[in-house]
Amino acid sequence: MHKHLRIALATAATAALTGGLLTFTTTTALAADSVHHHEADFNGDGYGDTAFSAGNATVGGKKEAGQIVALYGSASGVTSSNRKTVSQNTTGVPGSAEKGDAFGWVSAYGDFNADGFDDLAVSAAYEDVDGDTDGGTVLILWGSSAGLTGGTTIKDPAVSSHDRWGHTLAAGDYDGDGKDDLAVGSSASTIYVFKGGISPSGSYGGRYTVKPDIVSGGQYAGPLNLTAGDVNGDKRTDLVVDGFETDSDYGWNTNYYIPGTDSGLDSSSAVQLKRGVITAIGDVNGDSYGDIVTGQEWDPSTDGTPSVPESVTGGQVHIIYGSADGPANTVAVTQNSGSVPGSSESGDWFGGELSMGDINGDGFQDLAVAASGENLGGVVNTGAVTVLYGSASGLNTSSGSQYFAQSTAGVPGTDEKDDYFGTEVKLTDVTKDGHADLLVGANGENDFNGALTYLPSGGTKITTTGARSLAPSAVGVSTDGYPVFGSNAAN
Repeated sequence: MHKHLRIALATAATAALTGGLLTFTTTTALAADSVHHHEADFNGDGYGDTAFSAGNATVGGKKEAGQIVALYGSASGVTSSNRKTVSQNTTGVPGSAEKGDAFGWVSAYGDFNADGFDDLAVSAAYEDVDGDTDGGTVLILWGSSAGLTGGTTIKDPAVSSHDRWGHTLAAGDYDGDGKDDLAVGSSASTIYVFKGGISPSGSYGGRYTVKPDIVSGGQYAGPLNLTAGDVNGDKRTDLVVDGFETDSDYGWNTNYYIPGTDSGLDSSSAVQLKRGVITAIGDVNGDSYGDIVTGQEWDPSTDGTPSVPESVTGGQVHIIYGSADGPANTVAVTQNSGSVPGSSESGDWFGGELSMGDINGDGFQDLAVAASGENLGGVVNTGAVTVLYGSASGLNTSSGSQYFAQSTAGVPGTDEKDDYFGTEVKLTDVTKDGHADLLVGANGENDFNGALTYLPSGGTKITTTGARSLAPSAVGVSTDGYPVFGSNAAN
């Protein structure tokens, strides 16, 4: 059995990567989440939309070919019927479903052709292209009044220089010209940025590269995550790049902040950040600067090998507050901080997935933190999600937090071994009421068929009133094999 891994551990021997199809372990899926200038809206109806992967789905008999499910928002939230499920066998989508392509594992939304409808960039990082094994492919599904339709390939400009084209993606307006750009990663450290004005014909407004100081080439190389957001408040999107250090004997994970400028991303001004894999960017304290949140979910080593620097039992989250000069002071949060629910225990993976959004409409971004390895009531790896609220003084860890598991009253399902509730979390307003709702993936549900849980905002808090679960079979995903639906959300 294979799956997509999210955790990045201390050494190359144990490290995992975005988009990889590796032997199944107890880790869960890699995803990044970022705060855009708007909610995704693929069909232009004003309701926030989202998209979730089924990257191991069988399509047309092809194992692990992969699919992605676009969920359209409505007054009643997301449902299994109001959606579009896309594979490379879908009419108008380039290519064809093939074994092991992993189509849909990674995606990013933005209005790339500036027509008022958000589009969805999707990769199949393990597709063989013109004889190039695992060369990878990236395409854009175009938004319209009817939702996502058709697709255009974004051609790899340097096929011989790397593999896994598209194993990371991030959309943002990096040069501040009002058009969404697309950053594309691969197995190399070089990141290609396609400037806004991308058209269905495949043309684009320009292209350039940035090259942070991370490992290039090989199985565990290239950026593990790309996350977009405006940290310094200059109205140009900045980029956080996660990868492995080039100058460490143990290949420690590292993060770099790269600011946007009038001419695009400026890697010469890159700033190294606290370690962590999953990253979100949003304004926690309402000062108009985006705050960077990274999750460092791994435990210190217990086998005699060196531990990742700064690692703590059970995992932690770093909030790196933004300023006019970029990243500023840093605060660490664990399950032992203040009144944060639970306690820090080995294997919790607290911080393994993160998402930000304004749940109560107070102008402060709130934070959903997953601990998909949480054990509850003796049930191993059933998983849980904590919600922490923003305030003028920053993330509030002393009061008001919420804690959700499948054993929480009103949450669909029950705590079961290896459900990994919290494989993915996504805060986004799918009801058009100005309050972010919570979507939680559990890719281990029902023997790794996966599932998605919808928990709406009640106006002041996340509530279980109106909660529902979306199963893969209900959204057009085959349960042949191990589709692990809900592993990743579009960022």
